[in-house]
Amino acid sequence: MGQIFHLNKKNLIIKKMKKHLIIIIPVILLAILIFPGCEKQLDSKVYDQVTENNFFQTPQQVNATLAQAYTPMTGIQMPPGGSFILNEVSTDELIVPTRGNDWYDGGKWQRYWTHTPLYTDADINIAWSSYASGTTACNFVLNLLNSLPPANKPSNTAQITAEIKVLRAYYLLGLMDLFGNIPLVTDFNTVPSKVVQSTPSAVYAFLESELLTNVPLLQAPSAANYGHMTKYGGYMVLAHLYLNAQVYTGTAEWTKALSAADTVINSGAYSLQPNYLDNFIVANQGSLENIFVIPFNNNYIGGNNWEAMTLHYSNMYTYNLTGQPDNGFCAPTAFYRSFTATDTRTKMWELGQQYSSSGAILTDLGTGLLCIISPYVLQLSNPADSFRLAGARSNKYAPQPGTNGMQSNSGVVYRLGEAYLIKAEAELRLGDASDALIAVNAIRARAEVPAWGLSDLTLPNLLAERGREMAWENVRRDDLIRFEVADKVPYFTGARVPGKSQDPDQHTFLFPIPQAQMNTNPNLKQNTGY
Repeated sequence: MGQIFHLNKKNLIIKKMKKHLIIIIPVILLAILIFPGCEKQLDSKVYDQVTENNFFQTPQQVNATLAQAYTPMTGIQMPPGGSFILNEVSTDELIVPTRGNDWYDGGKWQRYWTHTPLYTDADINIAWSSYASGTTACNFVLNLLNSLPPANKPSNTAQITAEIKVLRAYYLLGLMDLFGNIPLVTDFNTVPSKVVQSTPSAVYAFLESELLTNVPLLQAPSAANYGHMTKYGGYMVLAHLYLNAQVYTGTAEWTKALSAADTVINSGAYSLQPNYLDNFIVANQGSLENIFVIPFNNNYIGGNNWEAMTLHYSNMYTYNLTGQPDNGFCAPTAFYRSFTATDTRTKMWELGQQYSSSGAILTDLGTGLLCIISPYVLQLSNPADSFRLAGARSNKYAPQPGTNGMQSNSGVVYRLGEAYLIKAEAELRLGDASDALIAVNAIRARAEVPAWGLSDLTLPNLLAERGREMAWENVRRDDLIRFEVADKVPYFTGARVPGKSQDPDQHTFLFPIPQAQMNTNPNLKQNTGY
């Protein structure tokens, strides 16, 4: 995306609604466009067209329009989405080492890890563009709804409007969280080159108002609105806004964060899935726990490349994939070791001798070494053949047999397990350790690890538990920043991970404004330190 908050309006209608609406450009217009010097009058036959009198008349048309606002989600939450990369590779729970000539990519993975990103790094622009295009798509849909004659508006216009406004709040929160001062664009007709930045405090105030007004208007979850922003997805957006309020505004809002999390927990709409990893299986539509998800499909909706980005090359035979994974993302040694042996969540990691689906011992394709994945990844780069096997790989999102890197598992944005952890953290910070203990022990019981006592419930321990429960779920960077700002818990300690140290001036808590966006809009000012 080369411009800030810019979408082609004609393509938005044609591309996303073509299954339900056929728009034929009149032949005379086509002739004028291609042959501007041609003056001969041509007749055209219009077989079908969209007008204000026949638009938004069926549920299919409504859903096709709303789909535009959700499409940018596919580039945010899962690898190789830019937001996922920035929120995880910059932390202590995911590392992308350079293995010989593999995974160097101009040094960007090492820059993210060591907190020295460049404003020209592609993933930074991808992250900005995904959130910005999502905001624009929401503004487009809202503009379209507002432009319809009253007689042609859907009967549930108020609910649709609220849904899109809450989804827009999700996009704006993600953009502000990564980049700080951002354009706060709420009108589709805004000229991109004239947009100025708003402070995090101003964006926070707008988002709080929007969410408090619109979340109560959203639908309750049902099979019919799977993948939509429902009421409790909206409360999770609000919980995240309040959870990090001190980072955005300087004022903590733990009571409000607790209230939002409690609303989700007490709704009765969700329960903890008995088997943690069942939240992430290929057919995870039946999860009892997942609140807001991105529906992926390996044939039609791309964006979930989990198996490709992390699994070892030889794991194609473990999971009967049709192509080799890329042998990239892995867990740093210290992060993997934070799990105890009895923790059932350790099943998300691939370690040790790897086998084919038939039980045959696998070797490392290309070197002939036994494919024994080691938990030890103590360097950012190493050309040795054995380094190809360094680092625990994640199968948290179950690989899908018969695929070549693109999976159909729905991407989990919010789930009940995190609501419990938000509740526990807010209560602990508010001084109610007893209730906090009940919440966190519900998570630990599911993981089959010993319950904590009051002496175990400390902020550093809770941060570590969030890491184990929410590993690679696009929240770790926020967690680390929040604990650093509030409690002086070291953001990173060099003893835990290779090549990383604390950020003394904290300027890298934000990423640089992408150069591509600054080229488009001269009003944008670069973040401090870049």
